[in-house]
Amino acid sequence: MWVSQAEVDAGERDGLTSGEREELAVSRRENRRLREDVEVRKRVTAFFAKEAR
Repeated sequence: MWVSQAEVDAGERDGLTSGEREELAVSRRENRRLREDVEVRKRVTAFFAKEAR
């Protein structure tokens, strides 16, 4: 596996480089966190909207 990744990093083989893989992982974690934040905000908004009635 690491040999294949080294070939990708060296441009000898198609695929995501190590840097691209890390960037993708960071982006996915951030995306997941932001989706969770949005879900929490929706629930809080719904709660307060219900309480205001």
